[in-house]
Amino acid sequence: MKVTILANYEPHAAKGLMQGSDREAAIKALFESVGGKMASLMFTRGAYDVVVNGEVPDQTAGMGMALAVRASGSVSDLVILEELDMKGVLAAAKKAAGSYKPAG
Repeated sequence: MKVTILANYEPHAAKGLMQGSDREAAIKALFESVGGKMASLMFTRGAYDVVVNGEVPDQTAGMGMALAVRASGSVSDLVILEELDMKGVLAAAKKAAGSYKPAG
């Protein structure tokens, strides 16, 4: 499953960045710890400090990573976007639309 992670660093973590903390190695190890793979890491200017793209085996692995990162207290505004199978989503939506009876 492909994921995009958006996050902001807390002040103490930003200080670690300034002191030379190798975030690429740490994030790569995080993905690998759950059987995934980091594809890219970008430090950004704007709404988020960092954007990470990668793959994880499943939703459980992705949420496990998120929980570990949140528990560290090093980031805020952690958002994980999961790639969807739109063909499957549209097929389910068409099925549901055919049987859904709206109120009123």
